[in-house]
Amino acid sequence: MNAEELLAEARAGLERLEPAEALRAVEGGALLVDIRADSQRARDGVVPHARFVQRNVLEWRFDPEGEWRDPELARADAQVVLICQDGYQSSLAAANLQKLGIAKATDVVGGFRAWRDAGLPVTRG
Repeated sequence: MNAEELLAEARAGLERLEPAEALRAVEGGALLVDIRADSQRARDGVVPHARFVQRNVLEWRFDPEGEWRDPELARADAQVVLICQDGYQSSLAAANLQKLGIAKATDVVGGFRAWRDAGLPVTRG
């Protein structure tokens, strides 16, 4: 399997959201989680009210049985929408969250760039 096949496999199990759909989901109670690097958020801005979880600890914060879980995040009933810079890393991460039992985990098609380009809310990092 190569990286493109791995990405396709991950996305096959996701109901990915276009940026406007993601905003509506968040307005309806979904949790938007930004997994971009600090440098990207500082350079490009942030989505207001998004939670920030570093990619390298994401699975540990969302593991409902894990010692390092975040109780606000590690809920099997939560609708979680991940956002990264371009929508690749977030797809792989959302698939992992589904494997941890967060069945309604997904991501934003096109990531932060698509969100910003759609004119959706962004504030400086």
